Amino acid sequence: MATKKQQMQSIIRLYREKTGVTSINMHEVAKFAAAMGWPLPAPKSALDRLAEQFSGVARDETRRDEVTGRPYRANVAVTEWHEGTQTTLWTDIDEAPRKVAHKSFVQRREQMVGDAVQLTLDVDRWNRVHVNEEPINMPLDFAFDVELRLSANQANDDAA
Repeated sequence: MATKKQQMQSIIRLYREKTGVTSINMHEVAKFAAAMGWPLPAPKSALDRLAEQFSGVARDETRRDEVTGRPYRANVAVTEWHEGTQTTLWTDIDEAPRKVAHKSFVQRREQMVGDAVQLTLDVDRWNRVHVNEEPINMPLDFAFDVELRLSANQANDDAA
């Protein structure tokens, strides 16, 4: 028996096959699936949506370092599991104990590593299948890119 994820992936392939569309809009796939009788999920509660909005603004809040003048995120997030439910706890970066800040930074780094691994696998696949085209090179050493952006941000701050 196929899992729900596998069934949904089959519907995506069927949608592409039936429509001939290669770059697809998932809203259109959802309409297609619903028309086929795929059950619509229960809508999120108003409280869940409000909590998501608060998480978004917590993630987006920035301050300026009083010494360097550089912006930093005001809040750090730590994702934890409690009784089978994923919870994100937000802590003000200036008040976060080292243990909390470290865990947050490790989790963010792990997300970056996971993205880099999957990007490498995807690029390798594309390059292998498209042998008659120029290979795509995707360097994963971000040190130079980070320095460039920090310099550009500093230049923008100085100009303001």
